[in-house]
Amino acid sequence: MRAMTKQEMALRAGVSVRTLIRWCRPYEAELQRMGMRPNMKLMPPHVVQFLVDRLCIDVD
Repeated sequence: MRAMTKQEMALRAGVSVRTLIRWCRPYEAELQRMGMRPNMKLMPPHVVQFLVDRLCIDVD
């Protein structure tokens, strides 16, 4: 897995960035523990993998 912007992940999921952010809300505490801050534009690879697994997004 590689780092990815919120825009890129939203595009791959077929939703807007705003919707992607809403989908992430239930995992907010876990994401913060992983080092993700709300204002980050580039998500680290481990965060991308976590969200791909939880939100069932196909990034291939």
